[in-house]
Amino acid sequence: MPLTADELAAHVESWAPTPLVREDCLLPGPAAAFAALLGRPEDGPAAGDPLPPLWHWLHFLEWVPQQDLGPDGHPLHGRFLPPIPDRRRMFAGGRHEVRRPLLTGVLTRRTSSLGSVTVKQGASGPLLFTTVRYEYAQEGNICAVEEQDIVYRSDSAPAVPSPLTAPEEPRSTESWQLPLAPDPVLLFRFSALTANAHRIHYDAPYARETEGHPGLVVHGPLLALLMLELARRNEPRAVRYFSFRLRSPIYACEPLLAHGTPDGARAALRVSTGRADRHSTGEVTFE
Repeated sequence: MPLTADELAAHVESWAPTPLVREDCLLPGPAAAFAALLGRPEDGPAAGDPLPPLWHWLHFLEWVPQQDLGPDGHPLHGRFLPPIPDRRRMFAGGRHEVRRPLLTGVLTRRTSSLGSVTVKQGASGPLLFTTVRYEYAQEGNICAVEEQDIVYRSDSAPAVPSPLTAPEEPRSTESWQLPLAPDPVLLFRFSALTANAHRIHYDAPYARETEGHPGLVVHGPLLALLMLELARRNEPRAVRYFSFRLRSPIYACEPLLAHGTPDGARAALRVSTGRADRHSTGEVTFE
């Protein structure tokens, strides 16, 4: 049975992981691969070029031993994975501040630490909200500060998937538009690029029968990156700050549209399908 809110809070009452420091040279290969996935291989930065905001998600990857993966494909153990049974993980959103560009091919130090930990009552039961903070430094200077909001629930009961209606093309009148048709091949490639073994992105029977989705789930980080692609392709000013929220899933083979409109030094962004207008929302601030 799922834990109650009090039981969930008791499991993490003494959980206080220490900060973790890792290094990565941000070699250009992963960025070149992601640019190719987006259909624009010419956009891959060369060594010494600025890395587009959030493309550091292609680095600092953790390839845990196969025997240390859980039945959902996520690692069983990790510095910032809460000690709760039957753990289900959802990426809810985050914030990213750019102080100076991260440069491709330069040794980068990432310091990770646990921020807030809160138990809340959700519609389907108690939820554990955690925030993990990351600082990225090159040559002794902090270049970027990021916070990621992750939601966990404790529930091993099979869910019943809701039927998915026939996909429709989303429409928009906004000035910035970026359509994408995320088929299973694209999701597989993005999983490989980000070392994400969560089975909801590539194992359709598991996604339906165990986690209750009507199909393969489009990665939340991919939706955030698509919103930033709007700014990168349409705005010459550099991104200073980006906040985003992942509100509801999008599924494989659903046509999606990242779109938004600039307003001075800011732009409001979102990702839509024919089913819903605001699967993901974001706001970007420019220099």
